[in-house]
Amino acid sequence: MLGAALLALTMGVTTFSTGAFGQEPDPNQKIRVSIKGPKSEMASAKKNYKARWDFGTDGFTVEVNAKQYQALLKNKNLQIEKVHEVKLERVQDSTKGKSGATAITSLPSDRTPWGIEAIYNDPSITSTSGGKGIKVAILDTGVYINHYDLVGSAEQCKDFTQATSIVNNSCTDRNGHGTHVAGTVLAHGASDGLGVYGIAPEAKLWAYKVLNDNGSGYSDDIAGAIRHAADEAVRTGSKVIISMSLGSSAKDSLIASAVDYAYSKGVLVVAAAGNSGPGVNTINYPGALPNAIAVAALENVQQNGTYRVADFSSRGSSATDGDYVIQERDIEISAPGRDILSTWYDGNYNTISGTSMATPHVSGLAAKIWSSNPTWTHTQLRAELQRRAKLYDIKGGIGATTGDDYASGFGFARVK
Repeated sequence: MLGAALLALTMGVTTFSTGAFGQEPDPNQKIRVSIKGPKSEMASAKKNYKARWDFGTDGFTVEVNAKQYQALLKNKNLQIEKVHEVKLERVQDSTKGKSGATAITSLPSDRTPWGIEAIYNDPSITSTSGGKGIKVAILDTGVYINHYDLVGSAEQCKDFTQATSIVNNSCTDRNGHGTHVAGTVLAHGASDGLGVYGIAPEAKLWAYKVLNDNGSGYSDDIAGAIRHAADEAVRTGSKVIISMSLGSSAKDSLIASAVDYAYSKGVLVVAAAGNSGPGVNTINYPGALPNAIAVAALENVQQNGTYRVADFSSRGSSATDGDYVIQERDIEISAPGRDILSTWYDGNYNTISGTSMATPHVSGLAAKIWSSNPTWTHTQLRAELQRRAKLYDIKGGIGATTGDDYASGFGFARVK
């Protein structure tokens, strides 16, 4: 029993064990579950339980107590599963302690951090442009939308973590992670040009808070936000990119279905590969899904413009190495992810690392390219990202060759 409980905890799943360690479960414990089954059976269940998220034929989710959970399990006509918990991963940096622990308290001396310079392929760049007309939905810990370098960029600000399904005009970030990601995509350097620049500063931000202040959240909230972004893309007639710097080692059916749904609506989905490298087959979900672009993290070797995959960056399957086809558990694109400077939740700036930091580089690049090619579909945009990608020092050699590598995917895609 203990071994099973520990396994479930490592996967981020809420555990419930009757009589574990000689104790009865807390009758007031809230357990979030998904309910799926025949239409008539689900309709009956909805009469007894208030749905948090209703995903149609993919079922619905509810929060129940221990007694209600046991009653649900007795219904053999319904599939009852506990909802997965998804968490941010922090990269331990030997020179900074735990990444993201503190923020600097002055304006940055470098207005275009190295990741921006690298993806623009211009070490002397002083400002950026692009992304006009494109919406980037950032699903994260929220965003400090009034940051010096982000003010005026937010078009939507919504919280998916509260008791009600969606809280409008609320996306407060008390963690920092989401604000950091947003800055890499679309920081505009402020009106006086003293702040940092993101890749596509003219894009519009849809700030969707799906993780709490500790950086964890439930997969149904994330799935709900993905579907909402897709529906908003259709409602507003917008070209939308969903950027998710989050993940789990376990595949979640709710998120997988939501990603497929968004992709079917013409939305490009970009997600972090995870920070569980360097072993093979360590890629996280939802990045590992075929309809999501999984992003690996690059580091700048000795600041000399040579790039390689960071040791912490998760890897895909070596069995698909060189097949030039994106399948499940494949890395697709690489981008800067080590020591990335960006905006922070307290109005300052911070330098942190992870595939979480690589992901917004690709999301921003996609926004910039799509803005310049507004007639393209999301599949054409995805193909262009692959076409622009080059391999850098992936297997010991240094160069700019094309390929398909299990560690870097098609490689580093850049503006030029």
